Amino acid sequence: MAQDSARQAPVAPTTPARTLLPLIVPALVVGVLASLLFVGVSEVSEQLQHVLWQNLPDALGIGRYSVLWMLVMLTATGIVVGLVVWKAPGHAGPDPATIGLEAVPLPPMVLPGLLLATALMLAGGPSLGPENPIIAVNVGLTLWAGRRLAPRMPGGVWGALAESATIGALFGTPVAAALLISEALAGRQTKGALWDNVFAPLAAAGVGAMTTTLVAHPTFDLHLPPLGRPGWGDLLAVLVLAPLAALLGMAAVHVFPYVHGAFSRLGHPMLALPVGGVVLGLLAAVGGHLTLFKGLDQIGTLAADPEGWSAGQFATMAVVKLAAMLVATSCGFRGGRIFPSVFIGVAFGLFAHAVVPAVHPALGVAAGVLGMLLAITRQGWLSLFTAAVLVASPAILALLCIGSLPAWLLVTGRPQMQLRADGTPVR
Repeated sequence: MAQDSARQAPVAPTTPARTLLPLIVPALVVGVLASLLFVGVSEVSEQLQHVLWQNLPDALGIGRYSVLWMLVMLTATGIVVGLVVWKAPGHAGPDPATIGLEAVPLPPMVLPGLLLATALMLAGGPSLGPENPIIAVNVGLTLWAGRRLAPRMPGGVWGALAESATIGALFGTPVAAALLISEALAGRQTKGALWDNVFAPLAAAGVGAMTTTLVAHPTFDLHLPPLGRPGWGDLLAVLVLAPLAALLGMAAVHVFPYVHGAFSRLGHPMLALPVGGVVLGLLAAVGGHLTLFKGLDQIGTLAADPEGWSAGQFATMAVVKLAAMLVATSCGFRGGRIFPSVFIGVAFGLFAHAVVPAVHPALGVAAGVLGMLLAITRQGWLSLFTAAVLVASPAILALLCIGSLPAWLLVTGRPQMQLRADGTPVR
């Protein structure tokens, strides 16, 4: 009977090659340009960060990461970004608390202000990443150009190409984009086979990832000691740590609407963003300079010496970074929540290793990142992929798949770290 059922199951018709071939060139072009825009914004912000956090304090004779300088710089960043959000056309895009990885197409006139606000934020130190605004800019530019150069092509194709290309560029691999596309398509009615639907976006993501790799040489591998053969203790560790990290993330999700509401009541970006900058400066004074910025370089510093901080210090950094991400998103800084969430997960995993040395550091980090990303992003495939790629240990993958199950039960059906326009949580 099983064989008869398999024979009777409907098979999705495949798309002819002649339909897919015309999509290759647009996918290649979008992939290259999306990656170059991401790399360009990253390079500009890094150079500005070097000036603000090294050259300028050195010239003034102030400690680079002294409490005074962190408070001054984060407050100044709030003022400058507040000016951009206030005066730029379209106010530099929508409230970042209301958007996720899926970009809402923005008018071209809004995009320069959004890029400027993002670059200033990345250089100034708030705890957000570039992913959401860069995706939004690439989608907006691609739709604007695509509708003029190839008006017969559906607008949805251009948006899918730009989003996939940017995700590939951000992570340096098309696998992240392929997983996100597959997850998104699972909730939609699509024509044809799955691989036909992901063909052009995967091409764009692959070219975007290769362009970033060739130009910027990114790496996510933290070079932690490999796990080796997993044991029963490792299984117990991942079953405990991934849900605990998810609970920590859900605590932030729970208070998110209240923090956002408090900043919204200030009523103006020239109040909300400077006040947010002051709060971020005070948090940095507690957590230290490693809790600044998007967190990607900082996790490399933590992983290079897992024994270099105490359990209390790791716990402080995780909590402070989580609070800083919450404040930065709530007060209006333009940025995404994935990269700072990775830092929080890494600090949480190393905290677990410091408390219980039997917890392998690579397993602790992977489980912490997995649980935190599940709570913050609600993207299962992305969470698994990011957790696995950070430790580059094939033996951990099966453990992470098992650990994701209880963590997912904790987060599914509950509010997300994203709000509607009226301030209510998205479920």
